[in-house]
Amino acid sequence: MKNYTELSDIEDLQQLVTEALELKKGTSTLEIGKGKTLGMLFFNPSLRTRLSTEKAGKLLGMDVMVMNAGSDSWKLEFEDGAVMDSDKAEHIKEAAAVLSQYCDIIAVRAFPDLKDKEKDEAETVLNSFKKYASVPVVNLESATGHPLQALADAITISELKKKDKPKIVLSWAPHPKALPQSVPNSFAEIIQNLDADFVITNPEGYDLNPEITKNVPVIHDQNEALKDADFVYVKNWSSYDNYGQKLSEDRKWTFSAEKLKLTNNAKVMHCLPVRRNMVIADEVLDSENSVVIQQAGNRTFAAQAVLKRILEEKVKAKDLEGNA
Repeated sequence: MKNYTELSDIEDLQQLVTEALELKKGTSTLEIGKGKTLGMLFFNPSLRTRLSTEKAGKLLGMDVMVMNAGSDSWKLEFEDGAVMDSDKAEHIKEAAAVLSQYCDIIAVRAFPDLKDKEKDEAETVLNSFKKYASVPVVNLESATGHPLQALADAITISELKKKDKPKIVLSWAPHPKALPQSVPNSFAEIIQNLDADFVITNPEGYDLNPEITKNVPVIHDQNEALKDADFVYVKNWSSYDNYGQKLSEDRKWTFSAEKLKLTNNAKVMHCLPVRRNMVIADEVLDSENSVVIQQAGNRTFAAQAVLKRILEEKVKAKDLEGNA
């Protein structure tokens, strides 16, 4: 694994999940990252992603540096040929090149503006780091995806499933703000690579990018979709067709105890943070069906497995160079 910016960077998902679960056992001390530095840049807030990835790096023996881009550093310009006469003092060309001298892996988090679909889908921040950095790049959530979260989700399902082919439902929920499609995009993508009966349910106008969901059934009747579900991933997202817009705040879509009764005693998932009694009701989040804490805990081992793969690739490349 040379980078981890999208889920297609995973060559064998089941093997990576198995490796993450072995790392979770913590039976051996790993120092593959000793003498190596992980640099993390956050253009947006973070709690789980920041702390779990920092812990993952340290578990591998790495030193970790964290910076809030834009507030702790100069504002960056990403446009080629820009006349830099605004408040942006440094270009990504220099910034990425310099960071590559300080860090062995660069990890970046940058949310979409949710105003210009074409611009967001271009993934300018993430792809600029990939283009101008000379070290591997990891996606800590971008405009269109959150592959580390998705890997943690796959790990959680693998731990908890009671049948070879569980029914998994991704359900939209109301939220006071318009949120990105990043998490549901990556969840939809990774579940299509697992052996599962997968269904998406959301109100009219909230269908995700069909290039990502492909042939996954989309059911606009939440109650119908929830029948016999073994796992329910509850998440809000803004409209894709009416890009970035909040079309509805229909509280009937809140995942409640009544909704849970429609399922096969499903495990309930969410990436966190979660708006209680709007996205998911208290009686569900505080029940044994909720696995959101276990899911969050698996963020560490998802990141650890990815960083380990990248470090192993660097070692392999160095050995090949030495034998050339």
